[in-house]
Amino acid sequence: MKITLTGSGPLAPELAEAVRRSLGFGLPGEVVLPREAVESLTVSGPAWLSGVHRGVEVRWQPAETVALAETAVEVAFFGGEHVTACYPGTLSHVGRGSVGRSVTVDLADGSTQLVIPSASGTAATLRFTFSLEKLEPSAALRLLRIYERIAAGGAFAVRASAGTIGGGDLPPRPEAARREAAQPAEYLQDLDVVQRHCEQYFTIPADLTPTDRINLRMARLLIQGHCVISPFLPRARFRLTGQDSPALRALLSGEPHAIQSGTPTCVITVAGRHLDLGPVRSYPPHITVDEEDGRQAPAALDTGRGEGCEVTVRPVDGECFRLGLVLAVAVTAASVQDRDAAVPLLERLRNMYFSIRLVWADGGYSGRLVDWAAEKLQLTLEIVKRTDDSACVGSPLR
Repeated sequence: MKITLTGSGPLAPELAEAVRRSLGFGLPGEVVLPREAVESLTVSGPAWLSGVHRGVEVRWQPAETVALAETAVEVAFFGGEHVTACYPGTLSHVGRGSVGRSVTVDLADGSTQLVIPSASGTAATLRFTFSLEKLEPSAALRLLRIYERIAAGGAFAVRASAGTIGGGDLPPRPEAARREAAQPAEYLQDLDVVQRHCEQYFTIPADLTPTDRINLRMARLLIQGHCVISPFLPRARFRLTGQDSPALRALLSGEPHAIQSGTPTCVITVAGRHLDLGPVRSYPPHITVDEEDGRQAPAALDTGRGEGCEVTVRPVDGECFRLGLVLAVAVTAASVQDRDAAVPLLERLRNMYFSIRLVWADGGYSGRLVDWAAEKLQLTLEIVKRTDDSACVGSPLR
Protein backbone atom coordinates (compact mmCIF):
# COMPACT_ATOMS: atom_id res chain seq x y z
CA MET A 1 0.00 0.00 0.00
CA LYS A 2 1.24 3.49 -0.84
CA ILE A 3 -0.03 6.79 0.53
CA THR A 4 0.66 10.05 -1.32
CA LEU A 5 0.00 13.36 0.39
CA THR A 6 -0.22 16.52 -1.75
CA GLY A 7 -0.11 19.82 0.06
CA SER A 8 -1.94 23.00 -0.81
CA GLY A 9 0.43 25.96 -0.81
CA PRO A 10 3.24 26.70 1.69
CA LEU A 11 2.77 25.68 5.30
CA ALA A 12 2.93 28.04 8.24
CA PRO A 13 6.49 28.18 9.66
CA GLU A 14 5.63 26.34 12.89
CA LEU A 15 3.74 23.61 11.03
CA ALA A 16 6.51 23.25 8.45
CA GLU A 17 9.07 22.81 11.25
CA ALA A 18 6.86 20.16 12.92
CA VAL A 19 6.63 18.23 9.62
CA ARG A 20 10.42 18.47 9.11
CA ARG A 21 11.21 17.19 12.59
CA SER A 22 8.65 14.38 12.35
CA LEU A 23 9.39 13.07 8.84
CA GLY A 24 13.05 14.07 8.74
CA PHE A 25 14.14 12.83 12.19
CA GLY A 26 11.30 10.65 13.49
CA LEU A 27 10.60 12.82 16.52
CA PRO A 28 7.59 11.74 18.61
CA GLY A 29 4.43 13.74 18.78
CA GLU A 30 1.35 14.00 16.65
CA VAL A 31 1.41 16.30 13.62
CA VAL A 32 -1.90 17.68 12.38
CA LEU A 33 -2.35 19.09 8.87
CA PRO A 34 -5.59 21.09 8.68
CA ARG A 35 -7.95 20.76 5.72
CA GLU A 36 -6.77 23.96 4.11
CA ALA A 37 -3.19 22.63 4.01
CA VAL A 38 -4.14 19.35 2.23
CA GLU A 39 -4.97 19.28 -1.48
CA SER A 40 -5.40 15.52 -1.66
CA LEU A 41 -4.61 12.23 0.05
CA THR A 42 -4.17 9.37 -2.43
CA VAL A 43 -4.18 5.74 -1.28
CA SER A 44 -2.88 3.12 -3.74
CA GLY A 45 -3.44 -0.53 -2.92
CA PRO A 46 -6.36 -2.93 -2.65
CA ALA A 47 -9.46 -1.83 -4.54
CA TRP A 48 -11.49 -1.60 -1.35
CA LEU A 49 -8.97 0.83 0.14
CA SER A 50 -7.69 2.80 -2.88
CA GLY A 51 -9.00 6.26 -3.61
CA VAL A 52 -8.35 9.98 -3.69
CA HIS A 53 -9.55 11.98 -0.72
CA ARG A 54 -9.89 15.77 -0.69
CA GLY A 55 -10.80 18.29 1.96
CA VAL A 56 -9.54 16.04 4.75
CA GLU A 57 -7.54 16.66 7.89
CA VAL A 58 -4.41 14.49 8.15
CA ARG A 59 -2.86 13.31 11.41
CA TRP A 60 0.22 11.15 11.87
CA GLN A 61 2.76 10.15 14.46
CA PRO A 62 6.10 8.40 13.82
CA ALA A 63 6.29 4.77 14.90
CA GLU A 64 9.02 3.57 17.24
CA THR A 65 11.76 2.40 14.88
CA VAL A 66 14.36 1.25 17.41
CA ALA A 67 13.68 -1.08 20.34
CA LEU A 68 14.63 0.47 23.68
CA ALA A 69 16.95 -2.18 25.11
CA GLU A 70 18.02 0.23 27.86
CA THR A 71 16.16 3.24 29.27
CA ALA A 72 18.51 4.52 32.02
CA VAL A 73 20.76 7.20 30.50
CA GLU A 74 22.53 10.39 31.46
CA VAL A 75 23.04 13.73 29.75
CA ALA A 76 26.60 14.94 30.29
CA PHE A 77 28.12 18.37 29.56
CA PHE A 78 31.84 18.82 29.00
CA GLY A 79 34.49 21.47 29.43
CA GLY A 80 37.39 20.16 27.39
CA GLU A 81 37.86 16.52 28.39
CA HIS A 82 36.23 16.92 31.80
CA VAL A 83 32.55 16.45 32.69
CA THR A 84 31.24 19.73 34.12
CA ALA A 85 27.69 18.53 34.79
CA CYS A 86 25.77 15.28 34.49
CA TYR A 87 22.05 14.60 34.91
CA PRO A 88 20.34 11.16 35.00
CA GLY A 89 17.32 10.62 32.77
CA THR A 90 15.09 8.04 31.12
CA LEU A 91 15.28 7.25 27.40
CA SER A 92 11.70 7.53 26.16
CA HIS A 93 12.00 7.53 22.34
CA VAL A 94 14.50 6.78 19.59
CA GLY A 95 13.40 7.65 16.07
CA ARG A 96 14.76 7.79 12.54
CA GLY A 97 13.62 9.81 9.52
CA SER A 98 14.68 10.71 6.01
CA VAL A 99 17.56 13.04 7.01
CA GLY A 100 18.62 11.89 10.45
CA ARG A 101 17.66 10.40 13.77
CA SER A 102 16.36 11.62 17.13
CA VAL A 103 16.66 10.75 20.79
CA THR A 104 14.20 11.87 23.48
CA VAL A 105 15.16 11.75 27.16
CA ASP A 106 12.88 12.56 30.09
CA LEU A 107 15.12 14.64 32.32
CA ALA A 108 14.24 16.08 35.76
CA ASP A 109 10.56 16.86 35.04
CA GLY A 110 11.50 18.12 31.57
CA SER A 111 12.01 16.63 28.12
CA THR A 112 15.24 16.73 26.10
CA GLN A 113 15.13 16.15 22.35
CA LEU A 114 18.40 15.44 20.57
CA VAL A 115 18.31 15.74 16.76
CA ILE A 116 21.26 14.19 14.89
CA PRO A 117 21.51 14.85 11.11
CA SER A 118 22.87 12.04 8.93
CA ALA A 119 24.97 14.44 6.84
CA SER A 120 28.56 14.66 8.08
CA GLY A 121 29.65 18.06 9.31
CA THR A 122 26.12 19.08 10.32
CA ALA A 123 25.84 19.90 14.03
CA ALA A 124 23.38 18.12 16.29
CA THR A 125 20.82 20.21 18.16
CA LEU A 126 19.38 19.87 21.64
CA ARG A 127 15.97 21.15 22.70
CA PHE A 128 14.93 21.20 26.34
CA THR A 129 11.27 21.85 27.23
CA PHE A 130 9.90 22.15 30.76
CA SER A 131 7.34 23.85 32.97
CA LEU A 132 7.84 25.17 36.50
CA GLU A 133 4.17 24.80 37.42
CA LYS A 134 3.35 22.60 40.43
CA LEU A 135 7.03 22.11 41.29
CA GLU A 136 8.87 22.76 44.53
CA PRO A 137 11.70 25.31 44.29
CA SER A 138 14.46 22.68 44.50
CA ALA A 139 13.06 20.78 41.48
CA ALA A 140 12.53 24.01 39.54
CA LEU A 141 16.11 25.15 40.21
CA ARG A 142 17.43 21.89 38.81
CA LEU A 143 15.50 22.45 35.58
CA LEU A 144 16.85 25.98 35.30
CA ARG A 145 20.41 24.77 35.84
CA ILE A 146 20.01 22.29 32.96
CA TYR A 147 18.62 25.09 30.79
CA GLU A 148 21.57 27.31 31.69
CA ARG A 149 24.01 24.52 30.74
CA ILE A 150 22.37 24.19 27.34
CA ALA A 151 22.21 27.97 26.84
CA ALA A 152 25.92 28.32 27.66
CA GLY A 153 26.80 26.02 24.75
CA GLY A 154 29.62 23.51 24.48
CA ALA A 155 30.02 19.76 24.11
CA PHE A 156 27.39 17.33 25.39
CA ALA A 157 26.50 13.65 25.08
CA VAL A 158 23.63 11.29 25.88
CA ARG A 159 25.22 8.20 27.38
CA ALA A 160 24.06 4.74 28.43
CA SER A 161 26.06 1.94 30.03
CA ALA A 162 26.67 0.41 26.60
CA GLY A 163 28.11 3.65 25.19
CA THR A 164 27.23 7.06 23.78
CA ILE A 165 23.83 7.30 22.07
CA GLY A 166 24.43 10.73 20.58
CA GLY A 167 25.96 14.12 21.21
CA GLY A 168 27.55 17.18 19.69
CA ASP A 169 28.59 20.78 20.27
CA LEU A 170 25.98 23.41 21.11
CA PRO A 171 26.41 27.05 20.11
CA PRO A 172 25.95 29.52 22.99
CA ARG A 173 22.57 31.19 23.05
CA PRO A 174 22.10 34.98 23.16
CA GLU A 175 22.65 36.69 26.50
CA ALA A 176 18.94 37.59 26.69
CA ALA A 177 18.02 33.89 26.63
CA ARG A 178 20.45 33.17 29.44
CA ARG A 179 19.09 36.02 31.57
CA GLU A 180 15.61 34.58 31.08
CA ALA A 181 16.52 31.66 33.33
CA ALA A 182 18.60 33.71 35.78
CA GLN A 183 15.71 35.98 36.79
CA PRO A 184 13.35 33.32 38.22
CA ALA A 185 16.33 31.45 39.67
CA GLU A 186 17.03 34.35 42.06
CA TYR A 187 13.73 34.22 43.92
CA LEU A 188 13.51 30.41 43.65
CA GLN A 189 16.84 30.19 45.51
CA ASP A 190 15.43 32.52 48.18
CA LEU A 191 12.28 30.40 48.49
CA ASP A 192 14.27 27.15 48.61
CA VAL A 193 16.51 28.40 51.45
CA VAL A 194 13.51 29.63 53.48
CA GLN A 195 11.52 26.42 52.96
CA ARG A 196 14.42 24.23 54.11
CA HIS A 197 15.02 26.44 57.16
CA CYS A 198 11.35 26.47 58.22
CA GLU A 199 10.70 22.86 57.09
CA GLN A 200 7.62 23.98 55.22
CA TYR A 201 7.62 22.69 51.65
CA PHE A 202 5.12 23.76 49.02
CA THR A 203 4.97 24.29 45.28
CA ILE A 204 6.01 27.57 43.69
CA PRO A 205 3.24 30.15 44.20
CA ALA A 206 1.54 31.19 40.98
CA ASP A 207 2.02 34.85 41.83
CA LEU A 208 4.48 36.52 44.18
CA THR A 209 3.90 40.18 45.04
CA PRO A 210 6.82 42.64 45.34
CA THR A 211 6.37 42.48 49.12
CA ASP A 212 6.66 38.68 49.00
CA ARG A 213 9.89 38.97 47.01
CA ILE A 214 11.37 41.43 49.51
CA ASN A 215 10.32 39.25 52.45
CA LEU A 216 11.95 36.22 50.84
CA ARG A 217 15.22 38.01 50.18
CA MET A 218 15.32 39.42 53.74
CA ALA A 219 14.58 35.97 55.18
CA ARG A 220 17.29 34.30 53.12
CA LEU A 221 19.88 36.88 54.19
CA LEU A 222 18.89 36.45 57.84
CA ILE A 223 19.15 32.66 57.58
CA GLN A 224 22.59 32.98 56.03
CA GLY A 225 23.82 35.07 58.94
CA HIS A 226 23.55 38.58 57.51
CA CYS A 227 22.35 41.71 59.29
CA VAL A 228 19.27 42.98 57.44
CA ILE A 229 17.65 46.40 57.29
CA SER A 230 13.88 46.03 57.28
CA PRO A 231 11.83 48.40 55.08
CA PHE A 232 8.65 47.17 56.79
CA LEU A 233 9.58 48.22 60.34
CA PRO A 234 9.24 52.01 60.66
CA ARG A 235 8.65 51.83 64.42
CA ALA A 236 8.63 49.39 67.33
CA ARG A 237 6.53 49.27 70.48
CA PHE A 238 7.52 47.66 73.75
CA ARG A 239 5.93 47.29 77.18
CA LEU A 240 7.69 48.38 80.40
CA THR A 241 8.12 45.89 83.24
CA GLY A 242 7.94 48.61 85.89
CA GLN A 243 11.65 48.39 86.74
CA ASP A 244 13.39 51.76 86.59
CA SER A 245 17.01 52.38 85.60
CA PRO A 246 19.25 55.24 84.46
CA ALA A 247 19.51 53.65 81.00
CA LEU A 248 15.73 53.59 80.64
CA ARG A 249 15.44 57.19 81.83
CA ALA A 250 18.06 58.23 79.28
CA LEU A 251 16.08 56.58 76.50
CA LEU A 252 12.81 58.18 77.64
CA SER A 253 14.48 61.60 77.69
CA GLY A 254 14.09 61.80 73.90
CA GLU A 255 17.80 61.77 73.10
CA PRO A 256 18.82 59.25 70.37
CA HIS A 257 20.16 56.01 71.80
CA ALA A 258 21.28 52.60 70.60
CA ILE A 259 19.42 49.64 72.07
CA GLN A 260 19.27 45.89 71.62
CA SER A 261 16.05 43.93 71.74
CA GLY A 262 14.75 40.56 70.71
CA THR A 263 11.64 38.57 69.89
CA PRO A 264 11.19 34.77 70.09
CA THR A 265 9.61 34.58 66.64
CA CYS A 266 10.10 36.30 63.31
CA VAL A 267 7.20 35.49 60.98
CA ILE A 268 7.13 36.46 57.32
CA THR A 269 4.18 36.04 54.98
CA VAL A 270 4.73 34.64 51.49
CA ALA A 271 1.78 33.98 49.17
CA GLY A 272 -0.55 33.83 52.18
CA ARG A 273 1.66 31.36 54.11
CA HIS A 274 3.13 32.31 57.48
CA LEU A 275 6.73 31.15 57.88
CA ASP A 276 8.45 31.42 61.26
CA LEU A 277 12.20 32.03 60.96
CA GLY A 278 12.80 31.73 64.70
CA PRO A 279 14.17 34.19 67.30
CA VAL A 280 15.54 37.45 65.97
CA ARG A 281 17.54 40.30 67.49
CA SER A 282 17.16 43.99 66.63
CA TYR A 283 20.02 46.49 66.76
CA PRO A 284 18.84 50.01 65.92
CA PRO A 285 21.87 52.34 66.31
CA HIS A 286 19.89 55.56 66.80
CA ILE A 287 16.30 55.56 68.02
CA THR A 288 14.17 58.00 69.93
CA VAL A 289 10.92 57.73 71.89
CA ASP A 290 7.71 59.29 70.59
CA GLU A 291 7.17 62.65 72.27
CA GLU A 292 3.89 61.72 73.97
CA ASP A 293 5.27 58.44 75.33
CA GLY A 294 8.36 60.31 76.50
CA ARG A 295 6.12 62.38 78.80
CA GLN A 296 3.75 59.68 80.02
CA ALA A 297 6.23 56.87 80.73
CA PRO A 298 8.49 58.79 83.15
CA ALA A 299 5.40 60.04 85.01
CA ALA A 300 4.13 56.47 85.32
CA LEU A 301 7.51 55.30 86.63
CA ASP A 302 7.58 58.15 89.16
CA THR A 303 4.25 57.03 90.63
CA GLY A 304 5.07 53.32 90.59
CA ARG A 305 2.63 52.58 87.77
CA GLY A 306 5.17 51.93 85.02
CA GLU A 307 4.43 48.22 84.62
CA GLY A 308 2.51 47.63 81.37
CA CYS A 309 3.14 51.13 80.05
CA GLU A 310 3.75 50.97 76.28
CA VAL A 311 6.44 53.01 74.57
CA THR A 312 6.93 53.57 70.82
CA VAL A 313 10.43 54.10 69.43
CA ARG A 314 11.52 55.14 65.92
CA PRO A 315 14.89 55.25 64.15
CA VAL A 316 16.28 58.74 63.54
CA ASP A 317 19.00 60.35 61.41
CA GLY A 318 18.08 58.17 58.43
CA GLU A 319 18.74 54.96 60.35
CA CYS A 320 16.61 51.79 60.24
CA PHE A 321 16.00 48.78 62.43
CA ARG A 322 18.72 46.21 61.81
CA LEU A 323 17.72 42.60 62.31
CA GLY A 324 19.82 39.50 62.93
CA LEU A 325 18.58 35.92 63.29
CA VAL A 326 19.71 33.91 66.30
CA LEU A 327 21.44 31.02 64.51
CA ALA A 328 22.77 28.92 67.39
CA VAL A 329 22.77 29.10 71.19
CA ALA A 330 24.77 27.22 73.83
CA VAL A 331 24.12 27.36 77.59
CA THR A 332 26.93 26.06 79.82
CA ALA A 333 27.96 25.98 83.46
CA ALA A 334 29.82 29.03 84.74
CA SER A 335 32.95 26.90 85.14
CA VAL A 336 33.25 26.35 81.37
CA GLN A 337 35.62 28.72 79.61
CA ASP A 338 34.20 30.79 76.75
CA ARG A 339 36.75 29.39 74.29
CA ASP A 340 35.83 25.79 75.18
CA ALA A 341 32.10 26.41 74.90
CA ALA A 342 32.60 28.04 71.49
CA VAL A 343 34.01 24.87 69.88
CA PRO A 344 30.77 22.79 69.71
CA LEU A 345 28.77 25.95 69.08
CA LEU A 346 30.84 26.89 66.03
CA GLU A 347 30.75 23.30 64.78
CA ARG A 348 26.95 23.32 64.98
CA LEU A 349 26.85 26.71 63.26
CA ARG A 350 28.99 25.41 60.39
CA ASN A 351 26.85 22.26 59.96
CA MET A 352 23.58 24.21 59.92
CA TYR A 353 24.67 27.28 57.92
CA PHE A 354 27.43 26.33 55.49
CA SER A 355 27.40 29.73 53.74
CA ILE A 356 28.65 31.66 56.81
CA ARG A 357 32.33 32.60 56.53
CA LEU A 358 32.88 35.35 59.15
CA VAL A 359 32.14 35.38 62.90
CA TRP A 360 32.74 38.27 65.32
CA ALA A 361 33.61 37.66 68.96
CA ASP A 362 34.91 39.61 71.92
CA GLY A 363 38.33 39.29 73.54
CA GLY A 364 37.30 36.27 75.61
CA TYR A 365 37.50 34.12 72.47
CA SER A 366 40.95 35.20 71.27
CA GLY A 367 43.91 32.84 71.07
CA ARG A 368 44.00 29.31 69.74
CA LEU A 369 40.26 29.30 68.96
CA VAL A 370 40.89 31.71 66.07
CA ASP A 371 43.37 29.32 64.43
CA TRP A 372 41.20 26.27 65.14
CA ALA A 373 38.14 27.87 63.49
CA ALA A 374 40.15 28.77 60.39
CA GLU A 375 41.78 25.34 60.06
CA LYS A 376 38.91 23.02 60.98
CA LEU A 377 35.81 24.96 59.96
CA GLN A 378 37.12 27.45 57.37
CA LEU A 379 35.60 30.23 59.50
CA THR A 380 37.22 33.61 59.99
CA LEU A 381 36.87 34.45 63.70
CA GLU A 382 37.44 38.20 64.02
CA ILE A 383 38.05 39.49 67.55
CA VAL A 384 36.43 42.87 68.25
CA LYS A 385 38.66 44.60 70.79
CA ARG A 386 37.22 46.91 73.43
CA THR A 387 38.17 50.57 73.49
CA ASP A 388 40.15 52.27 76.26
CA ASP A 389 37.26 54.64 76.97
CA SER A 390 35.47 54.09 80.24
CA ALA A 391 32.12 54.99 78.67
CA CYS A 392 30.13 52.66 76.43
CA VAL A 393 31.04 53.29 72.79
CA GLY A 394 29.39 51.60 69.84
CA SER A 395 31.68 49.62 67.51
CA PRO A 396 31.80 50.62 63.82
CA LEU A 397 29.16 49.08 61.57
CA ARG A 398 30.46 45.97 59.79
